[in-house]
Amino acid sequence: MPIPKAMPLQTVEPQRLYRQIAGQLRTLIVSGEFAVGTRLPAERDLARQLGVSRPSVREALIAMEVEGWVEVRTGSGVYVLDRSSHAAAAAASQPQIAPDEWGPLELIRARRVIEGEIASIAALQAKRKHITAMGKALEVMKKDANRGVLPLEGDRAFHTAIVESSDNVVLIETVQRFWDSRRGPLFERLGGYFENMESWCAAISEHEAILQAVRDRDAAAARLAMHAHMDNSHTRFSVSWRQAGQLKEPFASLAKTG
Repeated sequence: MPIPKAMPLQTVEPQRLYRQIAGQLRTLIVSGEFAVGTRLPAERDLARQLGVSRPSVREALIAMEVEGWVEVRTGSGVYVLDRSSHAAAAAASQPQIAPDEWGPLELIRARRVIEGEIASIAALQAKRKHITAMGKALEVMKKDANRGVLPLEGDRAFHTAIVESSDNVVLIETVQRFWDSRRGPLFERLGGYFENMESWCAAISEHEAILQAVRDRDAAAARLAMHAHMDNSHTRFSVSWRQAGQLKEPFASLAKTG
């Protein structure tokens, strides 16, 4: 669906981009540019008109869905919802996005930079207890995934064991904050669309590669393995909505706890 030439979209500055994008789209909805029930333009068209990346647009659309402005229909597109008093009241009961919540895809790119170096440090100075903790965490991930449970606890324990080997409290607290953000409504909603048994099996294999590089004391390989894991994670969350509609066994339909 092309964007009308007269549509008053403006380029945005790179600070909390998804909030700025969502603000502009909400304004257009309120002004009647997008009527209730209509489909929004494709992500690529919005990104081009706004002068931002498609991942930033995706984060904005997810935020708008959490706030009850739009509905994402996998395999079809993003549609404007009714903002009547009844609908608004229903939206108000949904989890609220914190003003300082990071965008999920932007978070993954930051993790690539920081945790790639942390993995290389782990390969050089991890003690036996850290490597043992990584191995145990990986087994927990496998067991949870096999039970259809989102394996976040094992995933967090794995990355925590890696950063604890650095013996640097700033890095440890930084990674912990990354994980606190992983529990936010934006990331959880995005994961509901794109996390599935197949994607987590791939992620587990990527964790195995990281662990092997740490065991081999190969700092370069550990860094590359972590970079590959984050790059693949970013790709998994960036597929088209049509592809998302074709995903098998999404974790949104599976148990989230043990």
